[in-house]
Amino acid sequence: MASRLPTSNTHALSVWKPVCSVLCLLVALFAQGCSSPGARVDQAAADFGFKRELIQGTKFLHVVYRNDSGRKTGPLHIYLEGDGSPYLDGRWVSPDPTPRNPLMLRLMALDPGASVYLARPCYNGRATAPPCDSSLWTQARYSAEVVDSTVAVARRLLSQRQKQGLFLVGHSGGGALAMLMAAKLPETRAVITLAGNLDTDAWTQYHRYEPLHSSLNPARRPPLDKHILQLHLVGENDDNIPPHMLQRATKRQWRARVGTVEGFDHSCCWPQLWPKILDATVQAAETGAWAGL
Repeated sequence: MASRLPTSNTHALSVWKPVCSVLCLLVALFAQGCSSPGARVDQAAADFGFKRELIQGTKFLHVVYRNDSGRKTGPLHIYLEGDGSPYLDGRWVSPDPTPRNPLMLRLMALDPGASVYLARPCYNGRATAPPCDSSLWTQARYSAEVVDSTVAVARRLLSQRQKQGLFLVGHSGGGALAMLMAAKLPETRAVITLAGNLDTDAWTQYHRYEPLHSSLNPARRPPLDKHILQLHLVGENDDNIPPHMLQRATKRQWRARVGTVEGFDHSCCWPQLWPKILDATVQAAETGAWAGL
């Protein structure tokens, strides 16, 4: 027969659990405040030599980092980060969803072309700036409101250049945004996603998360225009976006090349392969045919 804790100890344990949870949350919030995720990303961008700007979207100001070392001609490459930290410990809504490990900054540092890192509304230290609220990085993280504001910034960036086209590059949730933005930006010549969350309904079901009722799902939108090249890659060891999920999410797309990368997972080791991926996409956009991947 299984043993039981004495009644008094059981009561003490039941009281201690919520107390411990609250203490853990306070510790997490304190650590987050001390580390200032937005300031850390600003510093990482500065270390790469990127220029920080604030650009108006619809009703949101977006943080943008420019890679001014890139070529001034050719398509503009816009980098879209993943979802960052929408929750703490998987349970509490985060007061600041800014990514703690900005993978896309590292990829942009390897890009010899004209490139920009475009943050989402309320990210990169702007979570408390009106009209932000936490729905914009939880249930509504891929909402029309988020997409439209990010598209508005992309249009402002494109207006500063000659009409030479646009590449949208997204990791994880940034891949969802890349697909949703491409449908609204006719200048788009190519979409590249790495471990992209391209079917948000399948993703929430797979992980048993609450559905993202306030978000758009790329898999339920019409296929992108035939003129847009698409490259969607996922790591064979990715337990966040497993390869079978990506294959199903992209089967209706035109001109979509889908691949699984041996030895990679959700975050590792995309910088190692990025120069080759980018070069192959640039060549494909110029010639109209894939080669080298």
